[in-house]
Formats: sequence, C-alpha cells, structure tokens
Amino acid sequence: MMTRLLRLWPLFGLVLLTGCVNKAPKPDNPYYAPIQPAQMQQPKPVNGSIYQAGTGMDLYSDGRAHRVGDIITVVLTERTQSSKSSSTDTDKTTNIGIGVPNVLGQDLTLFGNPLSASMNSNSGFEGTGNSDMRNSLSGNITVTIHQVMPNGTMLVRGEKWLTLNQGDEYIRVSGLVRPQDIGPDNSIESTRLADARITYSGTGATHDANVMGWLARFFISPLWPF
Repeated sequence: MMTRLLRLWPLFGLVLLTGCVNKAPKPDNPYYAPIQPAQMQQPKPVNGSIYQAGTGMDLYSDGRAHRVGDIITVVLTERTQSSKSSSTDTDKTTNIGIGVPNVLGQDLTLFGNPLSASMNSNSGFEGTGNSDMRNSLSGNITVTIHQVMPNGTMLVRGEKWLTLNQGDEYIRVSGLVRPQDIGPDNSIESTRLADARITYSGTGATHDANVMGWLARFFISPLWPF
C-alpha cells in the first residue's frame, strides 16, 4: 500500500501544480457585457391621451445618465503609494547547572565520576524588511448602468479590450456611482466609485514573459516544505 502511495505522489504533485496555472481571460465576459434591450425599462403603452409618458421630453433635464443601459465614462485617476519598514532583533541566553547530589553526606558518583550536569545555550535572530510600492493608472473606459437602486445609486460595469501586435490588453471596471458625482459630460472619476473593482492586465507573449512560471511559483509557495 505504501509503495502505491509513493508511486502516486508525483501525480498528486502535478495536479496541484496544474491548479496553480491561471487561465487567460477572454473578451465578451457576460458579467461585463452591455445591457440588452430586453433588460431595459420598457416604455409605457399608449393610452390614447395627448401626453404619452413613453415619449415625453423633460425640458429641464441635464441629460445625465440615470437609467439602466445608459452610458457613463469612467476617468481612471488611480495613484497608490505604500511604504513599510520593519526590524527585529532578539537574543536569548540560557544557563542550567545541576550540582552533585549528596546522600548521607556522600556525593553520588558513577564509575568514579561525580553526578553533576550543566547546560548552556545561546540563540539569536536578526531580521530587517523594507517595502516600497507605487502604482499609477490613467485613461478612460466607458461603461453601462446595470442596476439602479431605490436610493438612486447606480451599479456600473464594463470592459475595454485593445488588440496589439503581441497580444491583448484589457481594462475591467465595476462599482457604485452616485448621481450627483456624474459630470455634465456623463463622466466620473474612478476615485468616486464605491466598492470599485478595477483590473488592468493583458494576454500574449509580452504578458507571459513577465509572469513567473508555475514551477518557480511552486518553490516559493507554502506547498514547498523546505
């Protein structure tokens, strides 16, 4: 039984390593797809009167997006900076001594040697760490309104794909928007998105050249016991 388990161990390792490989994303993800006409608000039926709610025009409206299916441009103005430094220094010294036991005034011995013991130990640790990270993302992406909540807050999401000669680059954005944060030109800064999810990455040879291989990731993962 043990021999069979040893033979299957490489197979288990390959299964675990296969799970570490991420599948490349593809365009036309249904989650980021635009709202279809069937999901938009249907106009009210004609009732025969002069004014029809489905064809009325609001002369005092500013034209800002506020309905499901309307379009909003998200201006990406993301800048993050973080810095962290840590230092640890520990030292421990232990001394233990056991004297010669005495019974009835006589020291105990073993083969002529006194029964005494002593132990000394020293341990120390010193470590330092520094981290400095800066990120910047700028550009525009136009998304659609997928849901309007009772308080007026709107859920928006969308994606943009750029096909280049060495692969594709894509941007995906989703988040919550307040109507008062939308500009007159139907644009909003990404810093005003609540619960924002912004993804910028790519596929192809250029992207793959900057990704660590699955075997190298295995040796620095918690699965590696050494």
